Amino acid sequence: MQFNRYLQFLFCFFLLVAVNKAQAPVANLQTILEKEEKQKFGLVIHGGAGTILKTNMTSEMETAYKETLNTALNAGYSILANGGKALDAVEAAIKVLENSPLFNAGKGSVFSNAGKNEMDAAIMDGSNLKAGSMAGVQTIKNPISGARAVMEKSEHVMLSGEGAEKFAKLSGLEIVDQKYFYDEKRWQQFQNVLKAEQSQQKQVKDIDPNIKDKKHGTVGCVALDMAGNLAAGTSTGGMTNKKYGRIGDAPIIGAGTYANNATCAVSCTGHGEYFIRYTVANNVSAMMEYGGKNLKEAADIMIHSKLVSAKGEGGLIAIDKDGNITMPFNSAGMYRAYKLNDERFQILIYKE
Repeated sequence: MQFNRYLQFLFCFFLLVAVNKAQAPVANLQTILEKEEKQKFGLVIHGGAGTILKTNMTSEMETAYKETLNTALNAGYSILANGGKALDAVEAAIKVLENSPLFNAGKGSVFSNAGKNEMDAAIMDGSNLKAGSMAGVQTIKNPISGARAVMEKSEHVMLSGEGAEKFAKLSGLEIVDQKYFYDEKRWQQFQNVLKAEQSQQKQVKDIDPNIKDKKHGTVGCVALDMAGNLAAGTSTGGMTNKKYGRIGDAPIIGAGTYANNATCAVSCTGHGEYFIRYTVANNVSAMMEYGGKNLKEAADIMIHSKLVSAKGEGGLIAIDKDGNITMPFNSAGMYRAYKLNDERFQILIYKE
C-alpha cells in the first residue's frame, strides 16, 4: 500500500515537472515581451534655434556646444535608464544647460533693456497634466527647478517676479546674487544692440551677427520613461534688450511647453510671440488627439506651415507615447540631441 502511494507521488511529481517545462517557453516569451514594452524610453533636448551656421562657428565652439549637449543628454538619460521618472530626467537635463554660459537660459541668459537677466521657465507632467512655471525671475539659479516647485508645492501654475523669487526661497531652492548670471559675451551683445538703436541702424546684424538670434535662445527637454509617462520642460533668458517685463512662450503652458500622456511632450524655441499666438505646443498634441495626425505630421504642420505662413521662426522637439521623436525647425539651425533605448543617439546643430 505504501509502495503504491510512493509510485503515485512520483508520477504526480514528474507530471507537474513536464507541464511546467511545456509552459515555460510561453511564460518566458510573455515575460520578455512585457520587459521590452516596459523598457521603451527616451530623451530629446534642444538649446535654441536661429541663424546657426557652420561658417560662423569655430571648431572649438562647436566642440564646446556638443560636449555640453552630450552632458545634458546623459544627465537625463541615465535617470530614465535606471527606471527614473520623465519629470526628473527633464529637470536634470535642463539644469545642465542652465548652468552653461553657452545657452540663453540660467547662467547664459541675455540682458533685458534694464541691463538685467530676467528668466522664464516651465515644466509639465504628462501623467496628470499638472504644470508649473516662473516668469521674470532674476535670482533663482535654476529657474526650471523653480517651475517644478510651483507645480508641486503650490496651488498655482505660474508665478512671476519678486513673488516667484520669494516662493523659491521658501521652497529651499538655491538663490544667487544677480552677478552670477553676468556673462561678458552676452553683455557685449546687449551693448551692441543699444548702439544700433541709438544710431537708428535698421540691420543690427551689421554690428554683431550673433544678435540676430536674440529671439531664439531657449533650452528644453522632453522625455518618456519606462512607465510610459511623458514630461516636458523649457527655460530661457528671453530676448536681448526686451522691454516692459516682456514674457515669451517658454513659461506659457500650451505655447512653448506641453505634455500629455495620451499624445506627446513638446518644448519649443523661437520667436515667442508667434508660438504664443499659435499655441504651438498644445496644437501639436491636439492634432494628434483629435485630428488623427502622427507626431511628425502634427509638428511639421505647425513649424513648416503655420509658422512659416505667419513669418514666425523657430522649432520644437517632441516625443510621443510610443517613443517616436521629431525635431523640426524652419531656421538655419537648432542645437538638438536625442538618446533612445533602442540605441539611437545623435547630436546635431546645423540643417542636415
